Amino acid sequence: MNIHTIHTDAARRPGAVAKSGIPRLTSPFPWMLAVLLAAACSDASDGPPSADADAADPPPNTLTEAERAAGWRLLFDGETTEGWRGYNRTEFPDTGWAVVDGALVVGATATDPDVPIGGDIVTTESFSDFDLRFEFMLAEVSNSGVFYRVIEEEGAAIWHNAPEYQVLDDTAYIEMGTMDMNTHLTGDNYDLHASGEKTLHGPGEWNSGRIRILGSVVEHWLNGTKTVEYELGSPEWLEIVAASKFAPFPRYGTAPSGPIGLQDHGRNVWYRNIRILPLEPVSIFNGENLDGWVVHGTERWYVEDGELVCESGPDAQYGYLTTERTYSDFDLWVEFKQEADGNSGVFFRSSVEGTTVSGWQAEVAPPGMATGGIYESYGRGWLVQPSPEHDRMLRMGDWNTLRVRAVGDRVGTWLNGTLMVALEDEKIGAAEGSIALQIHDGGGIKVRWRNLRVVDLADGG
Repeated sequence: MNIHTIHTDAARRPGAVAKSGIPRLTSPFPWMLAVLLAAACSDASDGPPSADADAADPPPNTLTEAERAAGWRLLFDGETTEGWRGYNRTEFPDTGWAVVDGALVVGATATDPDVPIGGDIVTTESFSDFDLRFEFMLAEVSNSGVFYRVIEEEGAAIWHNAPEYQVLDDTAYIEMGTMDMNTHLTGDNYDLHASGEKTLHGPGEWNSGRIRILGSVVEHWLNGTKTVEYELGSPEWLEIVAASKFAPFPRYGTAPSGPIGLQDHGRNVWYRNIRILPLEPVSIFNGENLDGWVVHGTERWYVEDGELVCESGPDAQYGYLTTERTYSDFDLWVEFKQEADGNSGVFFRSSVEGTTVSGWQAEVAPPGMATGGIYESYGRGWLVQPSPEHDRMLRMGDWNTLRVRAVGDRVGTWLNGTLMVALEDEKIGAAEGSIALQIHDGGGIKVRWRNLRVVDLADGG
């Protein structure tokens, strides 16, 4: 872990108790305020490149034309607290928090830096799936966090129900040596998942944070590096939550949507450039015709009753229907119903020449034939198949929902909400290509498709 900090000769003394019993220390404050405000006004920022960013970085708390066109929104305008309120409150706190030189500052009006007087704050709007980016700057011994899908419950603290992206002066707390800091450092999923290798800029320097959540999959990023990835509600998630401080709180991490929250835990943290891109699946089939798709081969592809139908033709050969555009990282949902035979599949990062496909297939097949497995055509063959007991998830002759998620070299498939396979493969990670539907050779095949939706996740990290 590469951590860079600014140290002072100021004596530290034991103070209040921080999260998980970590003693918090205080230090002289006015000089730090001057340093941090100067840094806040500078143009030096290590924030992540914004989606389709302009050549020159925009001023803090603004969006480029490309970002606006892509759907990004500011959650903080740099001047007011509009769009925010206190946790479990209707109004914004009248003490503690303040807007200072374009930054939303926790503890800005506190006389004792170790006493949180403003309380936690949340957005007035709720969000479900999103890409959230923000910049933060630490003071000495800072301790804060960013929450998502917050559940507001009378008498409950914000952390009782909402997962947290930890924001911390890592070096200060590590130097205290009072407890194991694993899962309690910046970029961690607090108390549950520890960061991998990362770079954290210390007090007086800006850092970029990011939380991306789609469905049940959550990613944390710090200064352009992914620090953790986890799946809400998965067996692994349930196991570690049951062994954590969150075990007494049954609603923890269960909300499908909720506000974004910022924590007041004492000490100053500066936040700016808080922006969000709601991640909403885009339909890739219009229900009327094959616009946006390309037919390969002589097998039949047509639209009937708003559904996309693939059916074996007289040649009974392989056939493919590919998207005109290509995808690298994505989350795809399709619904299918196998009316006859049903030997088909969903290809990704693929290309087709004639009726020869290059790429990888999430299998769609009759019972007992590994629906949801990953197969490499004209290559290594089966890369991974589901456990045989998962075959019961397939509803032959009825509608099924298949989800395929590919990010870098990691691929996962879900059938009717059940994780079928998870795979890491360097060859897949290096590829990009179309999404394609298949008709297997042999004849007698008829499959209906509907609700084909995709979220494009290829935004440069």
